[in-house]
Amino acid sequence: MRLFAAAIVIAIFLSIAMRAQPAQEHALDLVLPTDNDALFSGDGAAFYQYVERDYKGVKSTPWEGGQYGFVRDPTDTAGGPVYTRFHEGIDIRPMHRDSNGEPLDEVRAIADGKVVHTNLVPGYSNYGKYIVIEHHSDGSSYYSLYGHLSSIRVHPGDSVKRGQPIAIMGYTGVGINRERAHLHLELDLMFSHQFEAWHNAFFRNDPNHNGIYNGLNLAGLDIARLYLALHKNPSITIPEFLSGEETFYKVTLPNSHHFELPKLYPWMLAGVKRKEESSWEVSFARSGVPLKIEPSDKHVTQPELSYIKKSSINYSSLTRDIVSGRGATTQLTGYGSQLMRLLIWPD
Repeated sequence: MRLFAAAIVIAIFLSIAMRAQPAQEHALDLVLPTDNDALFSGDGAAFYQYVERDYKGVKSTPWEGGQYGFVRDPTDTAGGPVYTRFHEGIDIRPMHRDSNGEPLDEVRAIADGKVVHTNLVPGYSNYGKYIVIEHHSDGSSYYSLYGHLSSIRVHPGDSVKRGQPIAIMGYTGVGINRERAHLHLELDLMFSHQFEAWHNAFFRNDPNHNGIYNGLNLAGLDIARLYLALHKNPSITIPEFLSGEETFYKVTLPNSHHFELPKLYPWMLAGVKRKEESSWEVSFARSGVPLKIEPSDKHVTQPELSYIKKSSINYSSLTRDIVSGRGATTQLTGYGSQLMRLLIWPD
């Protein structure tokens, strides 16, 4: 009986100890969100939804405009044509339509996670009806966004599994018709949980209907390239994937206890000892995705541009209007300064 009682005590102790341990993190195991898998065969025209373009009076429908990155709104510069409009996700074309041309494609969660936001009113966002799912990996949270939906099957708070149906593809949102129906997909990092207060301070006349899951607060990485990288190496993590991104500019931020990015994505912190009074220098990809955080001995009272890759083209066209000018006149734009203040808001 004593042995039996001891076994019960040990079992209870182990059970309590296991419950006390934090849930183990796993690398993101991504699946494509629809039946369209032409990405893996390299057939861009079959995978990406085209855009309608009128450039110098020539109309075209390039599928390349459905890719991630600076792929829209070409303009002439001294250095040649440059695409100035950034596309933060990928546009996946439908595989199934009914007799009226309505898209029928089922949209599925790309990984295990929790539904944190659904926008049911198309006019409340350029994304139209959309869903945001939070995923945990390598100690951080990442957010998949599914836009232009016709109908939504899940609710905030729902746990979802990789490949679980969550919606039907549609064409809700700005500038999309039935012919160009598609799923807009993003995988994002979040800037700050103080977004709503920041938005209210700078954009009072532009109502925010989507809380912290507003697109301004989400920085999308190149999810198509991530899918292809995972196809070659299923164990690659997002920090490892982003380590290959080039730093295009750096911004020094004032010292702030409200700087959330190092807590949200601790892998960004460079392994350099920091003085308590030090400022922060954040490295960004050209896309605006933050890549690295380092201490800086430079004392600043507001965000300042501290580095940018040399270019003969006005930086406004290269950085989503976050940086402007050329040479010695290069600086953060008004919008760029506002966005950088989001990182340390409410300071």
